[in-house]
Amino acid sequence: MKTVDFDVYKNMLYEKSGLVITTDKSYLLESRLAPVIKKWNIPDMVALTDKLRGIPDKQLVEDIVDAMTTNETMFFRDQKPFDKFRDLVVPAVLKAKGPNCTIRIWSAACSSGQEPYTLAITMKENAAKWAGIKFEILATDLSKEILDQAKAGKYSQFEVQRGMPIMMLVKYFTQTGDTWTIKDDIKQMVKFQNFNLLDPMDQFGTFDCIFCRNVLIYFDQPTKGKILDKMSKRLAKHGTLFLGGAETVLGITNSFKPLEGERGVYVHSDAPPPAK
Repeated sequence: MKTVDFDVYKNMLYEKSGLVITTDKSYLLESRLAPVIKKWNIPDMVALTDKLRGIPDKQLVEDIVDAMTTNETMFFRDQKPFDKFRDLVVPAVLKAKGPNCTIRIWSAACSSGQEPYTLAITMKENAAKWAGIKFEILATDLSKEILDQAKAGKYSQFEVQRGMPIMMLVKYFTQTGDTWTIKDDIKQMVKFQNFNLLDPMDQFGTFDCIFCRNVLIYFDQPTKGKILDKMSKRLAKHGTLFLGGAETVLGITNSFKPLEGERGVYVHSDAPPPAK
């Protein structure tokens, strides 16, 4: 692909989603946009590029952004963040807010829903221990198409085999052929909403915990900083931020600092050190 053509996609994706693509990733354009080309009955990438140079259809642009920003996910991904949520976050919130409180969690860039559903299942598994606590899970993503999949809660055999323990699979899903569907009591614990991380976040109120894992790696440094600074205003003073293993706040923002002794876990920069 010519540089001048590549720049059409590069600039559009950055403007609409903050996603940064480099020329060494140009191969992803053709593979990920093939379904879009087919859906819109466009002959090829050249014709698609020509459409984008004019005044493109808003839905076409949305489909392109959806295709390029949909990322891989899985149930209980990396496991440790969910263990830390159970063992560190919930006790800290209870200490700050008292028993019988409401704990609000934001799963940002939730993709097809495995992360927020994993959190919901974690809550169900600990229901006896956490009796009296209310949990609210907000799960957002830029892609409307992927959110429709998340709301449906239907997964293939391959998808549920990746990370979901067999006992939990049988307990919280129903099987129809090769498809596994999340049971309604788990679905009802998660509220899904279309949202662009570049937009203002004031509408969401305050959260006790934010999961924003494996998405900041797709942004440039200034955009990462802006997103994290906005999130800091939405996180309670006692709150906790989870990032992916390859992500950090260091050198990007002064709003957060690593939680001492915990990888991938961050708190407000002025938060007191954890009690020994």
